[in-house]
Amino acid sequence: MTSAMAALYIVATPIGNLEDITLRAIRTLKEVKLIAAEDTRKTRQLLTAYDIKTPTTSYHEHNKLTKLDYLLKVLEQDDVALVSDAGTPGISDPGYELISAVAKKNIKIIPIPGPSVLTTALVVSGLPTDSFCFMGFLPHKAGDRRKLLKTRAAEKSTLVLFESPHRIEASLQDMLEIWGDRQIAVCREMTKIYEEVYRGTLSSAAEHFTAPRGEFTIVVAGKTEDNKIEINTEIEKQLAEMKKAGIPSREAIGQIAEETGLSRKELYQAWIKNK
Repeated sequence: MTSAMAALYIVATPIGNLEDITLRAIRTLKEVKLIAAEDTRKTRQLLTAYDIKTPTTSYHEHNKLTKLDYLLKVLEQDDVALVSDAGTPGISDPGYELISAVAKKNIKIIPIPGPSVLTTALVVSGLPTDSFCFMGFLPHKAGDRRKLLKTRAAEKSTLVLFESPHRIEASLQDMLEIWGDRQIAVCREMTKIYEEVYRGTLSSAAEHFTAPRGEFTIVVAGKTEDNKIEINTEIEKQLAEMKKAGIPSREAIGQIAEETGLSRKELYQAWIKNK
C-alpha cells in the first residue's frame, strides 16, 4: 500500500483471544508500510501469530508528541496502520492525537472495525444498551475520581468505565457512596482464559472483588427512581465545607442538585440543619 495518496488505517485488534481478528485486519497489517503500535512487544505476539512481517514503531502515551512528526512524514508517501494494545485504537489511548493530526492534514483515514472491550462488556452486562455514557478510565487520585463520579450521579443512561486492579476496590466503594446501590456488571479479562462477568449490585461487587487481578470494564445502571440518591454524610460534609467557605446557599444547593439529582428542597433542609 504505497502511493501518493497514502492513508492511516485504524485497525482494531483482539482484546484477548487472538482468534478475534478480521481477515481484513490481517490483510491490512500485511500490506501497510509501517505499523504504529502502543506496545510493540504485545503487537509482535499478534503479528507473529499471523506471519505478519511489517515493521513496527512505538507510539504511546510517553512519545505521542515527539513521534507525531515522524508518522506524519511517513504518511506523506506510505500507508500506516495504527493499533493499540487491545481493541479499537483511539478509545482511551494515545491514538486520538495522531488521528486528529492526520485529519487536519486531510490525509485519508480508513477504519478497520473489530473488537472493542467497551461494546463487548456492554452487551453482556444485562443492562440497557439503547443509551450509554462512556467515562473512560477514572482519575487516579481519589479526590478527582469522586469529583468526576459526582458529575455523573444524575445520568440516566447506562454508565461504562475502565478501571485497573489496583484501584477497583476504592472505585467501587466511591461509586456506592456517591451513586447509591445500583445494578452493576463487572467484566474482567474479557475473551481471555480467566474471563469473568459479575452481575449484582454495587455493594455486593465491592464485597466480591478483594485483591482482584486483570483489567476491568465496569457497567453500571443509570439513575432511576429505584436507586434515587439520598442525602448522606458525604453530601452533608460537602454542604458544610461550602457553607464554611462562604458560598451562598443558592449557589451551593444549585451545584449539588445538578451533580446529584437531589431536589433543592431536600438540600435546603440539610443546609439549614447544618450549623
